Amino acid sequence: MLRDPTVPPRRENFPVPFMSQVRIIKKYPNRRLYDTEISSYITLEDVRQLICEREEFTVRDARSGADLTRTVLMQIIAEHEEHGQPIFTTELLTQVIRFRGDSLQGMLGSFLERSLQFFLDQQQQVRGQIGSLVGQAPWRC
Repeated sequence: MLRDPTVPPRRENFPVPFMSQVRIIKKYPNRRLYDTEISSYITLEDVRQLICEREEFTVRDARSGADLTRTVLMQIIAEHEEHGQPIFTTELLTQVIRFRGDSLQGMLGSFLERSLQFFLDQQQQVRGQIGSLVGQAPWRC
């Protein structure tokens, strides 16, 4: 049976979880990340791979238990923005910073989420059409 080319292959060091629980990653004061599911330290690139594989996870401070997921995701974005063509222009980032504290700040997040979902839906349709024409889908995370 052939593997679906639109789904990235699973990494060998990340076995398929037996339970449908959210994976817990602990972040220690020394900035290291520990994946409790595989009992091993991982890198930000490993976390990015989990995202690409659509694995649900949460990052917790090892001492306090505080949710650090958003902080780690922002760190991944910042590191990847340094390489290649950035997604976020300086102007966009400047506007987002200026919008912080605005009375409509909460609406911006939901607007961006809906806009991105619309973009992803359109992208999926185009990829499906192209994939049916060429017989494969050479897309990856």
